[in-house]
Amino acid sequence: MAGSETRMLLLGAVAMFEPINGYQIRRELVSWEVDKWAHLNPGSIYNGLATLTRQGHLVRHDLVDAGREVAVYEATTKGRAELFQLMIRALEEVDPYNRLAFHTAFGMLPLLDRKQVLHSLEVRRTALERTLDEFPSPRDAGPEYGPPHAFRGLMLWRDAVATELAWLKSTLRDIGSGALKFEQFEDWGWQPPADDPGWQMNIDREKYRALLGR
Repeated sequence: MAGSETRMLLLGAVAMFEPINGYQIRRELVSWEVDKWAHLNPGSIYNGLATLTRQGHLVRHDLVDAGREVAVYEATTKGRAELFQLMIRALEEVDPYNRLAFHTAFGMLPLLDRKQVLHSLEVRRTALERTLDEFPSPRDAGPEYGPPHAFRGLMLWRDAVATELAWLKSTLRDIGSGALKFEQFEDWGWQPPADDPGWQMNIDREKYRALLGR
């Protein structure tokens, strides 16, 4: 299977909506436009689910729903542990040249509790501050950093770290104060529009639970 971001996306989508069928997982991830920012080809989602099932991270239930066979997925204990490790690493580790893993994990914050999120983002804040200090400042331009245009490009990377650091400090304040809500049982003050497929997914989830004897 592709990189850890793909594993995180598939495990996270199942963990958030389980029990869920393969088509619903694909539709949900496509709605996140994963083909644009996560480089996940929608056509490879089913192969990824099959791989995670073989590895014991997911369990597949073959159900009959209104006379139609449907494959429904749930995360195993092993899969949840793998997802937790992937998310924590993505939230805490800083790569100033690649934020894909962080964006992936941040989009699935409801899978973590507030205490864990605050801790991991504080770890990231410290790492961002250290990373920013490791970059030269604009006044350090000199031949050791290559030609002027190369140094200007380096400043773009530095400014991106500085921008993320300012964003993260604001995000931490909002999480700490309760202004930013994300935990599963909080009232976010938001709900999907009436035509969102998620409403039908909720109905199907309860139906699958009943079929599974839950």
